[in-house]
This record gives sequence, structure tokens and C-alpha cells, in this order.
Amino acid sequence: MAVSAAVPLGAALALALPTRRRTVARHLRRVQGVSPGPGATRHSFDSYARYWIESFRLPALSGPEIDAGMWACGLDHLRKALAVGNGAILALPHLGGWDFGGAWLARRGHPLTVVVESVEPPELLAWFSALRSDVGLTVIPLGPSAGPAVLRALRANRAVALLCDRDIGGGGAEVEFFGERTTLPAGPMTLALRSGAAILPTAVYFEGTSSHRGVIRPPLPMDRRGSLRDDAARLTQDLATELESLIRAAPEQWHLFQPNWPSDPGYAFRTPG
Repeated sequence: MAVSAAVPLGAALALALPTRRRTVARHLRRVQGVSPGPGATRHSFDSYARYWIESFRLPALSGPEIDAGMWACGLDHLRKALAVGNGAILALPHLGGWDFGGAWLARRGHPLTVVVESVEPPELLAWFSALRSDVGLTVIPLGPSAGPAVLRALRANRAVALLCDRDIGGGGAEVEFFGERTTLPAGPMTLALRSGAAILPTAVYFEGTSSHRGVIRPPLPMDRRGSLRDDAARLTQDLATELESLIRAAPEQWHLFQPNWPSDPGYAFRTPG
């Protein structure tokens, strides 16, 4: 019943949010190179509805149900990175069912630390953090204290998941992303350079009505050529290229509903959320 609810809920969201629907269509056109049809745009809302339904249901699932609901390739890249002892950063786009992937990794002895956008009221963030804690995720709210908290987690040789395809606070590194210049957060690369942690481009895709496929790619080269700031900006372009490839594999599962390029209407006035 929960799975079947995603389609009507997604349709209702697409109908109720015409501005977001047009934004999604712009993003899909960048990814695919052609204007998407109404069905393709609506599928993005279906996918987003499924993400939230699954996230709310995760604590109620048994361990064997989580194990049966996902498979992944590239898990050895994470294991080898953690064997070095400097932690690992899983760099993800807002794609598919990443919370389910986190629960699945925790079941394999790799509990994740995740950074999430702050929401109001604070009680809602506390409730959502507790929900994720029940499946093995440690939540760090996005803000001034997030960077030091992530560094502590990496120095404790933990895996950290960071969503990297949207520059929420502004001030990120300028990159070319799907053929247009924009900015993406430089924080993940800065943290990796400071800690020695590996950066692993990662995605979790929906498969069928109840399964998931995880992809963990090899670590990005982290060669130093200049200042920390310059190197972080340069390497963020490498990450942007990897994110493009991950998103192109399932663009209808990309849950990016906000203006993300300067040419997008409303970009100059975008706010977190």
C-alpha cells in the first residue's frame, strides 16, 4: 500500500507545485539534451514521494527486509578507504533512496554520519534526526558547526554522506555542471583535503517497486597543486563530472526542485528548503 501511494502522491505534488514542475523540466532538459514530456517530469515527483514514504517506513522494517531490499557494487572502495584510517566521504546527488542506502550500509558495519538541512520548527528536525538514528544514521544539522563535526567523524574513521549537487548556502566553487556554469559546495573537497579522507562518488537508485541499487565509485584523485582553497575549487569540478554521470543513469530520480543555475528563474532569490 505504501509503495502504491507514491504515484498518486507524486501526481498531486506535481499538480500543486507548477513552479517546481517547470524547474524540474529545466533540469531534465539539461541532463537529457531534449525537452522532457509531462510524464518524465511527473516521474520525478513520483520518485520524490517514494523517497519520503520509504524514509518514514525505514525504522519499521526488519534487518532482513532492509538486506533484501538493496544490492550494491563498489562496496570494496568504501572498505579500502576506511582501512587507511582517515574516514571516507560518500558524495551523493539528491537521487533515489539514499536514506535506504544508509540503513543498508549500517547493517554492514558502516554506520553513516549525514549532514542535513536545518528545518523549522526545531522539533521537526529533532524528530527527523531520531527517525534516522533508528536506522544507524548520525545526523549533523547544516550550519557553522557542521564542518568541525564532520572533521571529528572523519578523524574517528567514520563514513560521512554529503549531498553535493546543490550549493545551499552560496559561496561554493564555480563549475560547469550539465553544460552551464554554476556553483557547487566546495566543503566536501575542503574536508577531504584537510582530513585525508577519500571522496567516493555514490548514488542509490530505485529499482522496480521495492528494491534499490547502490553504486560506490573509486575515490577521486586528490593531488595537491596550490592553496587549499584553489585545490578544493579545482577538485570540485572533478566531482561535478562524476555527479553528472550518476544522475544521467536515472534523471527521473533526481530530486532537485530548486533553481540551481544562474539562468534559472528565481536563482538569485533561492532559499534553503
